[in-house]
Amino acid sequence: MYQKGLRFECQGSGGCCVSRGGYGYVWMTIEDRRRMARVLKISTSAFTRRYCRKQFDVWRLKNAKTAACLFLKNGKCEVYKGRPTQCRTWPFWPENMNAKVWDKEIAAFCPGVGKGRRRSPQEIEKVLKEQGASEDTYGS
Repeated sequence: MYQKGLRFECQGSGGCCVSRGGYGYVWMTIEDRRRMARVLKISTSAFTRRYCRKQFDVWRLKNAKTAACLFLKNGKCEVYKGRPTQCRTWPFWPENMNAKVWDKEIAAFCPGVGKGRRRSPQEIEKVLKEQGASEDTYGS
């Protein structure tokens, strides 16, 4: 599907930070929790206690009272520099990498699809591997 690359550039809409059914949880590795804690200037354990919940032996961010992420304020991510792998790798997730999903779901929802520079297949593969490695360590 992406042998010629794909154009994508984040437009800062915050739409990917709002729950959409199955995409509603942000799963967290230990590295994700450490990175976010550094941005917030608190310990990893304090971050985990305050902002995370364990579900099925996997850590995830707690849900806000609204459908939006706890860290989305005025349409912007408060922890952008420390955002989790799941957020940094959007929309290049394995489940999004087929033409039907990309064209019908992702492009319809995300205004960054089709904009910006063309991401090479090698760049996309690198991001997919990063997301896959992250998924392998969610229980940490």
